[in-house]
Amino acid sequence: MWFKNLQVFRLSKNWKVDIEQLETRLATQAFSNCAASEMQSEGWDSPRGDERLVHCVNQQLLLLLTTEKKLLPSSVINQVTKAKAKLLEEEQGFAPGRKAMKDLKERVTEELLPRAFAIKRQTWVWMDPVNGWLVIDSSSPNKADEVLKLLLKCDKIPVESLRVQVSPQTAMTDWLAGDAPPKGFTIDQDTELRAHTEDKATVRYVRHSIDPDDVQKHIAAGKQCTKLALTWDDKISFVLTENLAIKRIKPLDILDEDKESHAGDENASFDADFVLMTAEIAQMIDDIVFALGGELADPLAA
Repeated sequence: MWFKNLQVFRLSKNWKVDIEQLETRLATQAFSNCAASEMQSEGWDSPRGDERLVHCVNQQLLLLLTTEKKLLPSSVINQVTKAKAKLLEEEQGFAPGRKAMKDLKERVTEELLPRAFAIKRQTWVWMDPVNGWLVIDSSSPNKADEVLKLLLKCDKIPVESLRVQVSPQTAMTDWLAGDAPPKGFTIDQDTELRAHTEDKATVRYVRHSIDPDDVQKHIAAGKQCTKLALTWDDKISFVLTENLAIKRIKPLDILDEDKESHAGDENASFDADFVLMTAEIAQMIDDIVFALGGELADPLAA
């Protein structure tokens, strides 16, 4: 298993994880399916379906947050409410007022919820106490913040935002301007350049070779790089964003060679993938941070 998107946070390297204690605290917010009257339910789930809430391999921890949400469109609620309001008007001889309509709508919602279709979404969390990373597999910073807040409710984990000396936007613009990616990286075909003017004029290259002269003109006109596709060490391709999110993670063929010895054993294959992913991505994150001038500060070093 490989994460598809990385929202990266700094975890104190001095943190001594107690897995049993972490399990106990996560259990206070364990996932359970939506009750009949609930619109949404979320909580910590077993990553391997074995009732353990923390999956640990090679000192790397894997957590899973499951969210179940009822699909009950407002258009359906409004349609049923309107129909019931019409019947009520016929019975009492006058249309229900604003408060009566509000109460009716709430009752309709309660009646429809038990029959609403529910969907589940999973968000993976990787904790690396060895190298000091906490990584959430999400393309959305807001979703990552929600997951982090829920995690911190369970345990006082020493975690902070990752801060670097050079902003990704400045660094990526410089790499494109000089047609010179940092050591160990190659520039791929996708990029986005955006102006800081009011109209936020944007130029995107999608699966298209980047013309250095063309890019130079856009940069000279005031545009800066907000997204850049890169490949690290010929092993992993990804897109780096201006917010330091790492998206569209894709392990390349060179990493497939390590999977062959575990073919046919699902658990061994899962763990081998996890060990491979954590080892490679931890090193990749280190190299990205180095390419961005290193960390601005380490507030958790003390």
